[in-house]
Amino acid sequence: QVQLVESGGGLVQAGGSLKLSCAASGSIVGVNAMGWHRQAPGKQRELVAKFNSPGGTTYADSVKGRFTISGGNARNTVYLQMNRLKPEDTAAYYCHAIYGGRDFWGQGTQVTVSS
Repeated sequence: QVQLVESGGGLVQAGGSLKLSCAASGSIVGVNAMGWHRQAPGKQRELVAKFNSPGGTTYADSVKGRFTISGGNARNTVYLQMNRLKPEDTAAYYCHAIYGGRDFWGQGTQVTVSS
């Protein structure tokens, strides 16, 4: 089993920055596709950014140039630096990873951007 432990999030004014952190528990080898998804009220969960396997990253068009993912599958950690935040970035952010062909999710952390 994989437990994803998240930290970060909170309330910030538009134009501000936040950083999210996520670590996969245990000595796990072979975690794939670590990344972040988000879900706003009344909307479907969507990909924000992730590490691809064997390499590279994918970002949602809405966050390109503002958000940066770091860490990596090999490190079992993933960070999301969010700059120039907008009110439409308000959502619950979930860490995600694939291990052994299964999806694992963090508990979610709330990001609220005030205008």
